[in-house]
Amino acid sequence: MKLEHYKFPFHVILHPFDGFWDMKYEGKGKVGIAMIILSLLVLSVIVQRQFSGFLVNFNDPRYLNSLDDMQFTVLPFFLFCIANWSITTLMEGEGKFGEIIMATGYALLPIVIVNLPLTFVSRFMTMEETPFYYLINSFAAIWFCFLLFVGIMTVHQYTPARTLITLGLTVVAMGIVVFLASLAFSMTMQIYYFIANIYRELIFRM
Repeated sequence: MKLEHYKFPFHVILHPFDGFWDMKYEGKGKVGIAMIILSLLVLSVIVQRQFSGFLVNFNDPRYLNSLDDMQFTVLPFFLFCIANWSITTLMEGEGKFGEIIMATGYALLPIVIVNLPLTFVSRFMTMEETPFYYLINSFAAIWFCFLLFVGIMTVHQYTPARTLITLGLTVVAMGIVVFLASLAFSMTMQIYYFIANIYRELIFRM
């Protein structure tokens, strides 16, 4: 990938309407770059949860698990992309699955940019300064939501109202998938334990 491919996400977050348009119609976006941003997000979340200052970090170090942090970051990302692709396919969206991944990945960049410096600064904050920590985190989250909204609207060529409806249905679809997956896992475990108990009974009686 060329240098401009690495610089392009910064253009997107500063000029989202032009940036997402160029991503879709000029071919300037790369799925690989979106995956790099996602990887950096995972890293920044792990660092933030483990090394933030004690005034803003309420995690018990004994129960921190980097694999859990990765799981609760990567899985929602792909779950959102799959759910959005499924919903927009039914609602005549023009976006391809790869474009949804790129739009979502590029929208995460503000959180990545904010997390690492803010984690470092939080270690030197006083109690009176902690509201700024939460304010900056909230700003990054709002920036992400705005970029995601513009990105989804652009790749699918929706109106703002249709985009909001689509995002709402995407969240509902994500909830349904999680519920069905949890139900299937629970039933699988019950069947496993049932078979295991029958096997033990047969072994003991032989």
